[in-house]
Amino acid sequence: MHVINECEKQQIEELKEELKKATAVKSPELLKLIDSIQLLGEREIEEALKDMFETYSRLVDDNEDLTISSLRFRLLRQEGYHVPSDVFNKFKDEEGNFKESLIGDSPGLLALYEASHLMVHGKDILEEALAFTTTHLQSIATDPNNPLANQAIHAL
Repeated sequence: MHVINECEKQQIEELKEELKKATAVKSPELLKLIDSIQLLGEREIEEALKDMFETYSRLVDDNEDLTISSLRFRLLRQEGYHVPSDVFNKFKDEEGNFKESLIGDSPGLLALYEASHLMVHGKDILEEALAFTTTHLQSIATDPNNPLANQAIHAL
């Protein structure tokens, strides 16, 4: 994994200060500054994801929760890494359905819903995940007492 050196840390801090100043005056330089920050961070993100992919089989843990499994899957797939969707099989019961216990895991459902949009064509566990999460996120979205209702609405 790439470690940020002192020079890069200083650049990041300087860009953060410039961002604060530019935001205050709403200057056209703000767009250029945001672009610079994104580009500076892209290299570190790309390197971290590359390292994660190279050690993928060691990172996957049978005790890992749905949120982490879904997030890792989505981030790697979004960057073009081929990661198998069978990582989600551990969240299925003996009948091959997603476990009912997942219904109470709103953050996990949201993460799986987002990951399911990265399915490849054909029969895939992610098709089942999309149907499962859509049903349960619709329920969350209509529950005004659920703190993740707005996120569910936005996701759907």
